[in-house]
Amino acid sequence: DARFAAEAESSMRYMMKLYQRMTEAGIPCEDARYVTPQAVPTTLYMTMNARELLHFFSLRCCNRAQWEIRELADRMLRLCMKASPEIFKYAGPGCVTRKCPEKRPCGHPREKGEWTE
Repeated sequence: DARFAAEAESSMRYMMKLYQRMTEAGIPCEDARYVTPQAVPTTLYMTMNARELLHFFSLRCCNRAQWEIRELADRMLRLCMKASPEIFKYAGPGCVTRKCPEKRPCGHPREKGEWTE
């Protein structure tokens, strides 16, 4: 709508400048993007079997995973552990369940209690 074009363009310029200042200040790009219009709520549907869930948890429960997906993975793991404790008793980030698989380990492995209740 032409009535809002100038206002929208001005807002976009401001948000991109803010994003740039945030990243230059050391805020990770994946977190700074929340000031841009891309950070809108998203609905996610996925299907995984137990093997894929274990793989997902080993990657996404890791401290190196972006906080938002890590929070989702932690919640999912709690539900899986409740539903099927035998299958998921050793699930979690790679650094807890075995040797850290990352090329550059974070140096701050998580404790098992961080995602269990």
